[in-house]
Order: sequence, then structure tokens, then C-alpha cells
Amino acid sequence: MTVFAKRGNGKGARASRMVHSSAIFALAATTYLVAPQIAQAQSYRFDQVTIEGNQRIEPRTILTFAGIGRGEAVSAGELNDAYQRLQGSGLFERVELKPQGGTLVIAVQEFPTVNVVAFEGNNRMKDDVLQGLIQSQARKIYSPAMVEADAALITKGYSEMGRMAATVTPKVIRRDGNRVDIAFEITEGKVTEIERLSFTGNRAYSDRRLRNVLNTKQAGFLRALIQRDTLVPERLDYDTQLLTDFYRSRGFVDVEVKGIASDYTRERDAFFVTFNISEGQSFNFGKTSVVSEIEGVDPADYQEQLKIRSGTTYSPNAVDTTITRMEGVALRQGLNFVTIEPRVVRNDRDLTLDVEFVIKRGNKVFVERIDIEGNTTTLDRVVRRQFNTVEGDPFNPREIRNAAERVRALGYFANAEVDTKQGSNPDQVVVDVNVEEQATGSFGIGASYGVSSGIGASITLEENNFLGRGQRMAISIATTGDTQDNSITFVEPYLFGRDLKFGVALGQSKTDDSSASYDTRSVSIAPWIEFPVSEQGRLALRYSLKNNKLFNVGTDDDGDDDEDEDEDDDGVYDGSSPILEREADLGSLYTSGVGYTYSYDTRINALDPNTNYKLSFGQDFNGLGGDIKSIVSKADLTAQTSAFQENVTFTGQFQLGALHMLSDSTSRVIDRFAASSSYVRGFESNGYGPRDNAADNEDALGGKYFASAKFDAQFPIGLPEEYGVTGGLFWDIGSVWGLDDTAGDETVDDSLIWRSAVGFSIYWTTPIGPLRLNFSKALLKEDYDLEQPFDLTVSTKF
Repeated sequence: MTVFAKRGNGKGARASRMVHSSAIFALAATTYLVAPQIAQAQSYRFDQVTIEGNQRIEPRTILTFAGIGRGEAVSAGELNDAYQRLQGSGLFERVELKPQGGTLVIAVQEFPTVNVVAFEGNNRMKDDVLQGLIQSQARKIYSPAMVEADAALITKGYSEMGRMAATVTPKVIRRDGNRVDIAFEITEGKVTEIERLSFTGNRAYSDRRLRNVLNTKQAGFLRALIQRDTLVPERLDYDTQLLTDFYRSRGFVDVEVKGIASDYTRERDAFFVTFNISEGQSFNFGKTSVVSEIEGVDPADYQEQLKIRSGTTYSPNAVDTTITRMEGVALRQGLNFVTIEPRVVRNDRDLTLDVEFVIKRGNKVFVERIDIEGNTTTLDRVVRRQFNTVEGDPFNPREIRNAAERVRALGYFANAEVDTKQGSNPDQVVVDVNVEEQATGSFGIGASYGVSSGIGASITLEENNFLGRGQRMAISIATTGDTQDNSITFVEPYLFGRDLKFGVALGQSKTDDSSASYDTRSVSIAPWIEFPVSEQGRLALRYSLKNNKLFNVGTDDDGDDDEDEDEDDDGVYDGSSPILEREADLGSLYTSGVGYTYSYDTRINALDPNTNYKLSFGQDFNGLGGDIKSIVSKADLTAQTSAFQENVTFTGQFQLGALHMLSDSTSRVIDRFAASSSYVRGFESNGYGPRDNAADNEDALGGKYFASAKFDAQFPIGLPEEYGVTGGLFWDIGSVWGLDDTAGDETVDDSLIWRSAVGFSIYWTTPIGPLRLNFSKALLKEDYDLEQPFDLTVSTKF
């Protein structure tokens, strides 16, 4: 409470007594809860200012807030302002201004010091997590406003976990020595999940397809493990953008998400969320052309970059990709400050959009500098190399946006914002890059299961931003009942500061395959480089050095090696084939060679979001030293498309391989292609292909050639999509054939014999890993083939 007084005589003294009496009356009426109403009187003057009650705050600081000096004339309003400033400073729990003759006494009571901050009732969020949300801390000044704000922050943290009913009550406990303990009493409540995600206004795509687009998911029977089935307003904003981008990339240029309704269920324990969509019509590309408004620039030079076909579905991504290509042509021609402006003409009658790409002069603006902030671990150069623009280059807004997407795609940052602001001159801009680091390392303990391989386990240690340099380091140790496979991999994605990827892999493996009566051991080292050769094409060059050994070939009934076993009277060998025995006699051999792989992937800057394919072709030339001289060639073409409102995904894969031995040398089973389910499903590993039927073991011998075609269709089977269960049909056809050495025995058939199988698959995407169950039936097979009608694969990390 503040009391004001002024010394004087006569009328002034009487006025002073009246003001003093009024103040006392107001003081009693309000019980010190509010400042008194000060009668406006003449100016006051205090010869001395005394401060009482302060322990930590310096008197000078209090006088600064008060703004009252000795001997100065002070009005009643100015005294009231002094009180408000002191009270509003947040330093004092109570403030009182008391005039005592010519002395103004400023009596304060400081806020206490926080002794302990505690949390009670929290189970889902640990104390250290909650402490990171709030501002109140031990040994800092207690602030009631801050405590209330902290309670709100804790409540918000729980709401983001889906616990909308959580309540937080702060309690303040007074202690001796002007200290307080702060306790936040928390009632967490139950998770308020999204029971149903639905849509209105959607005609082109079903609710199921649109739910797959959203980041938010609806609750299923795995609701205890799914973290995206709760209502988070910020996530719904992101979902709105995802829906908009989804429709626009499919030609719906007028799409609009008009609103999102979230309603409680009757029991008020879950939400119904409904997206109101106005789709509009889907447009196709009409006429596309290139014109130039710059004298001397021939639009024909840019025409070949126009890969958009008339009649295809309109997509902003296709327009942006075309503009990027054309801007690249301008840069190669040495043209600066050139922009490509798409001018779109709408034809509502035939639902087409004509696009004219106009080459025109842009504003002469330069990049003054690129500022990078927030990267505490990642080096500046890792972020900077995502920009094709450097300081002093012409400013290209589209290139800056593309660079921002590349920074986000690194996966090193939880958030990355790229903005521009005015530079030191009107013709200069500063690019601000603000990033938020996130964990880039992982430690995985995995489990796997295969019908033929049995139960397996793996340990993986991986760091994708090694020492903040953007390098990848991975160590993997995996084992099953039949195999051991260990590796160390290092990758430098930008060697010499260029888009030149360098890597080296060290590997060690050992097999004791139950489906074959022999063992193998391999140790290898393979350095390689990879670089782009076109917009969607990349070339990898490698060197590899391997040491392979084939041993433990077959055993007889008493468990001894059968290398000296002879042919029985019935023409059947007691153990393994003589072919394998001769190959094992070669001992440990080295393979040294160079190779390449060219890949073309249309998913890079894809023009069509529904249809993509990837082509790869590679060869290895062995004989650069070592014991093995051969040429190994492989080709793979995989195509994928969607149909029926994108609810069904069709995939086709075609594979070819050939092994050609040089210098009249013969191949070993460890060098040849082994039959596996990666070529034809429905058969065991080494379950088909050339085989010596005259041997007791009937071991598969592998083949010099393989070819396969695999066709898959994946589709919903009626279960709610939040369960992550879909079905599929497949048909495979392929073969492994060809040997250098058949031992002159007619029982070894290495000719091309096709195998085929059909089947049904169940896909289950779980929070702990993908699961696939294959039920198959062989259509084309030989009597000696080993079928596998059921196969289960699962890979989990926890």
C-alpha cells in the first residue's frame, strides 16, 4: 500500500491532512490488496528516500525502478507510477510506499528463492522431461506468474501426448529463510485418442486412401504402441498441407480443405475428426511451349528440357522440375538473372491447362552471405554444400527453396527453416538457415525368422552424421542358425566437397546351410565411389578383394568326411557330388576385380507420382590379380504403379545375371548364382537349379545364369487401415542354370528349366517392424526341387 504526504502550512497543511485521512480510510477498506486512489494534489518533495526489507536486491536497483530522487518535485500520479513500476518488476511479492515527514519509505518484500521443484503423480512423463518443459528452477527467484505458466506448459505437453484430460495444480510450500518448495500435482488422465478419421466431399479418392496420406492415424488394437493416434492441433495443420499436396500433384488444382471438425465421442474419451474437402476437377496438361522475352536467347535450346506430355495429369512438381532444368540450361549458357515463368491458361471445357514457359529477365539481386545457426554438432560445410549458390552469386529463389528441401532431407535436423532478408544493399539478400539438431545415431537389436534359415539375431550400431561431418558409419553383426554375416561400412557423401560419394565396406561371412552339405567362408573389402551422370542416373565404380573358401563338403553316415568315397553299385555316390569335391580341393582362393553399376531412377524428380521405375545394370571384371578370372553381369528393372483410386499397387521386377569364366577356368559353387526366393518364391534356398541326383546329398550346384520375373499386387483386405494389414497376390517365374563341369554324368542336368509359383501374401506393418507371410504353390517344378509352401519373414528393432 502506498501513502502519499506533503509538508506545508495553511491551506496546504489542511489539504495534506485530508489526503492522509483519505489514504488511511482506503487502506482499511481494501486490506492492503490494491493501491489507494490518490487524490490529485500539488507536487510533493521528499528530502530523503529510505528502503526497507530488501535482502538480495540492491537499493540502487529499487531506486531505479521507482524513479524518485531526493529533493525532486513529485506529483501524486508520479508516486502511483513508481508503485506500479516496483510491483510490476517481478522482483517483489509486496511493495509499500510510506511517507514519514520529509522521508519516503519504500518497504518491499522480495519473492522467495525456489528451494526444490518437484512433480507428483506423473508416470508417463519422467521428471527430467517435465523439468525441460518449465522455467521454474531451484535456486532461482520464485514467480507466481511463472509457476502458472509452467503448469500450462506441462498441461500442453500432456495434451500433445493425447492426454487432453490431464490437469496440473501447482502448490507452493513456504520454508524458512524466505524459501519455497514448488510442487506440481499432476493428474495424467487417459489418452484421448482419435477413434475415427473421416472425410466429406471426397469423390475421387476413398477415405482409406486419404487416411494413408495423413501423418495422424486413428486408433486400432495396437493403440498402446502407436504414437500418432492422438489429437495434436499442430499435426492436423501438417495433415492439411499433406492432403493439399496430394490432390494438387494429381491434377486437382482447385482443391481446398475447408475445415477440420473434431468432436468428442459420447463417452468423451476419444475424438471423431472429419476433414471437409472441396476437390474440384482434375486437370491434365494441354499444350506446353517455350517462349523467350530476352533478345538473343533461342527458346529452341530449352525445348528439349520440356518432357511434359500433353494429356498427362497436371502436377506442380512436373512444372517445378521443368523450370529447374531450364534454369540449368541458362546457367550453362552463362546467363545470369534469368527466370522461367510458367504462364498457365485454364481450359474448363476440356479440363486442361496450357503451360507456357517464359524466359525473362529477373531482378539483379545477389546473395550477400549465407548464415547458418542452430547447428551445435553438424559442421557448417555440411549444410552449406546443399546450396548450389554461394556468396556473390545471383539470387535464385527457386534454388534456395530446393536447397532448403535438401537440408531437410538430410535427416540430421528436427527442424530446418530457410528464409531470406534484405542485405546491406537493396540489391543483396542474406539467406538465413536455422536448424534444430536431432539424434542421428541408432543402436538396434534385431530379430528375424525364416522357415529355412530359422531364428536369427542382429546388432547394429549406426551413425549417419559421424563427428558432425555428414558421414555414415555402421557396424552390423548378424547371425542365424545357418549363417554369420558381419560388416563395417563407412560412407563419405561429398568427397572433395562435390556430389561424389565414397564408401568402403569390410565384410566377413560364414555359412553352414542346412539345405546344403557344404560350408563357405568369405572375407572381403570393397571401396567404391558414386556420382551422378544425368538428372536421374548415377554411376558407381568399385574395386573388390575377396577370399572365399569352400569346405566340409558332405559327410557319410559315420560323420566323417567323404571326399574319398566311391560310387556305389547302384550308381549313387555315398556323399556329395564329385563336382563339389573337386571345387573344395581348390582350397582358399582370392578374387580381385573392378566393377561398375549404372542406375536410372525415375523417382528422382518424378513427373508422375503414381508410376515409377528403376533400372540398374552392373558388371564385375575379376582377374586384376587373384586366382579367379571372370566377368559377372547383372541387370534389374523394377516398375511400380497404382490403380483403382491408388488402393492397389502393382509391382513388376525383372532380373538377369550371367557369369563368364575366363582363361578356361571353371567356376565354383561359391562363385555361381544360388537359387533363392529372391528369384522365385515358393522354393527353399538352393531348392531348384542344377543338381547332382547321383549323390546321396543331392546338393544344389548353383548356376552360371539366372533369369526371373516377379509380379505383385498389394491391396486392402477389408481390415481397418490403422491395423497396418494388407493382402497381396504374386506370380513368379524364373530359373538358374548352366555349369562348366557336369562330370560327364547324365544325372546332372544344367539346362534351362523354368520354375514358377503363385501365392498369396499378408503384409503387416507393425510398430516393431514389417511382417510378411507368403503362402505359395509351385506350378512348374522338377521332382527333385525342394518346395516351401509357407514363408515368414520379420525384422524388428527395439
